[in-house]
Amino acid sequence: MDSAPTIYGKYAPALQAVLEDLVGRIQAYNEKEKNENGEMAYEHLIYRVKSPDSMKEKCGRKALPCTAYTALREVRDSIGIRIVCRFIDDIYVNVNYIKAMTGCRVIEEKDYIKNVKPNGYRSYHLIIEFEALYEDVTGARPGHFFAEIQIRTIAMDSWASLEHQLKYKHDIKNPEMIVRELKRCADELAACDVSMQTIRDLLRTEQ
Repeated sequence: MDSAPTIYGKYAPALQAVLEDLVGRIQAYNEKEKNENGEMAYEHLIYRVKSPDSMKEKCGRKALPCTAYTALREVRDSIGIRIVCRFIDDIYVNVNYIKAMTGCRVIEEKDYIKNVKPNGYRSYHLIIEFEALYEDVTGARPGHFFAEIQIRTIAMDSWASLEHQLKYKHDIKNPEMIVRELKRCADELAACDVSMQTIRDLLRTEQ
């Protein structure tokens, strides 16, 4: 087993524990929503602790020192969670549940659904500060840890996955055409999301 120290130092186990705590809370409110309303709050959940190599690369790219303090205080996505929903309204249901979680404080919030990025990207981003029983990098206990949460529909997630792939390809022959097609595709998927939401709302009024 590789026991070499990582950029997270002795706080790596605490990071994993905080992630599991957050995921458990999100899964719990999903079950609550399902039991009370007959519908899940989201379709699926993706989560990770950013790999030490990725964190080092990000610190280097931002010209920050590669230390545990930087990784856990100045860069705030060591914990990443993506919530993928079926409908647009579900995104805001999840946002409200997260804001109501005990020990959770939203420190940054960006709604790229109402304020779409020029390339067509849509998603809801939260950076949260989360209090947990573990010691943090400042020596405080209970400690404070940061997590980035992205919430989007299935269509938004599919588009973002494709756009992410293309971002790292350097041999594209017609990049301008690809960018135009991606934007057109993003707009069409957004229209489908609105139509799906409308159909769902109509079905609910007939119940």
